[in-house]
Amino acid sequence: MTESKKFKLIFRDRIGIVFDITKLLLEHRLNIIRMEVEQKDGFAQVSIEIDRRSRSIDTRALLDIFSTLPGIEDQIVLKRLPQERRERWFRTLFDGMSEGIMSVNSRGVINTVNSVACRLLDLPYEDLLNTYVGEITPEDNLLQECVQKRIPVSRRKSVVTSTGRVEFYGSAKPIHDSQGEFVGAVLLMKDLKEVKAMVDAVMTPIDVNFDDFIGESKAIKNLITFAKKIAELDTTISITGESGTGKELFAKAIHYESGRTGPFIPINCAALPESLIESELFGYVDGAFTGAKKKGKPGLFEAARNGTIFLDEIGDMPLGLQATILRVLQEGFVRRIGGVEEIPVNARVITATNKNLGDMVEAGDFREDLFYRINVLTIHIPPLRERMADIPLLVSNFLKRFNQRLEKENQTISQAALEELYNYSWPGNVRELQNTIERASILSDTCEITAEALNLSAKPVSCGKLCRSTPTPTGERPLKALLGEYEMKILIDALNTTQSIRKAAKRLGLSHTALLRKIHKYQLRNESGSAPWELPSHQGISL
Repeated sequence: MTESKKFKLIFRDRIGIVFDITKLLLEHRLNIIRMEVEQKDGFAQVSIEIDRRSRSIDTRALLDIFSTLPGIEDQIVLKRLPQERRERWFRTLFDGMSEGIMSVNSRGVINTVNSVACRLLDLPYEDLLNTYVGEITPEDNLLQECVQKRIPVSRRKSVVTSTGRVEFYGSAKPIHDSQGEFVGAVLLMKDLKEVKAMVDAVMTPIDVNFDDFIGESKAIKNLITFAKKIAELDTTISITGESGTGKELFAKAIHYESGRTGPFIPINCAALPESLIESELFGYVDGAFTGAKKKGKPGLFEAARNGTIFLDEIGDMPLGLQATILRVLQEGFVRRIGGVEEIPVNARVITATNKNLGDMVEAGDFREDLFYRINVLTIHIPPLRERMADIPLLVSNFLKRFNQRLEKENQTISQAALEELYNYSWPGNVRELQNTIERASILSDTCEITAEALNLSAKPVSCGKLCRSTPTPTGERPLKALLGEYEMKILIDALNTTQSIRKAAKRLGLSHTALLRKIHKYQLRNESGSAPWELPSHQGISL
């Protein structure tokens, strides 16, 4: 049987309630352990804990005693007093914090410690509470120093525990009461692993805007100026460019510049299975198909309300779905799979592709009406080989970022390495450059990255070199013939440096069908399947 009982007594608020309760319990030889009074809406709520050790009495008898109090409205048996509930909540909150917390009184005796501090110090709560703080770590003790000097003390700390060495950042501050008297000190401890994670999170930009784009080339500056002009419009934007040029980042910057309050939702049309893409984009109603959620599910077009939906790799979208997308763009409504309700869409649509949609339309691989619908405002991001002047700026930015993350000294790049970068074609564009610099930064043991560290020797032949070997005009030959010869050289180079026609088409930014038509047009051949692609015998062009 418990040694105390707890009750809440409710009265119409008046003077003398506490006196009446105290007098009544004194008459029955009952001891009050704690009492708490709260005034609310004209009532007095008195929470009280009674010690029963001095007299054996049951709950019913206590309630009968309280019922004799003048003006009592109600009485309730409690498990905890309000103060206990508050203490329990504060304890839960205290232990749930990510930082370790320990406090001491003015004499340096620990009076508060949470579970994170116990874990960092590898000591149980009972061994820490009411212990002099100097006994825990006699040397270099932040709290002890703070109590002695009565000034804030902060530094990196390392503690050897039974589970190994623990590193944390500690910050101790003195505590003063309302009269300015020193009453103790508090220490906050943060695990250094969490500190590093926080630094990485802070270094990562939350929003991408046009200030994040690096480049002084005229092409990039003109592109950003144009994009800023059209960002606030609701018109569909089509972004084209080779893989790795930053199409999604550019779309995010347009969304940020637009001021739209909704989310930016990217969708890779090439990555979603054809069987799922429609349900993901438009959602479905209850029972639309086997495995559907009971209450249905909204689609991504609905989720992008007041924001931007980014359809990446739209050239890989199935023809059947293209018709549905066209309807959404024209009418501004979506209909969930299995539903009849027309749901309005208030999302700006940005599309992107690294393919030539015009060639795909000609080949019948992309709907002509959708092509013209998304091709209202077009932004073409130039490949890196057309903005080589930006390479030093990009490299410098990448190195700074990687050095901070890898905790390396500031690295630079040699002139010979820069020349290597200038002479390379960058089929993967800025993404490939970033990966190359990251690899070189990791593998280099010196502060200067050399040409050897870039490891570009096994890469494809530079476009710069290819472009310099243009056909030499002979005699009075027309421009069309010269351009045709140059195009044949580019096609053969792509076919001979990739593993398949499909991959060659991807590098050239053409559809598979469009490249086949050009192969047929120029009668290019590869008779054995392993021999290099070459011109027909009647073409007298030196490659």
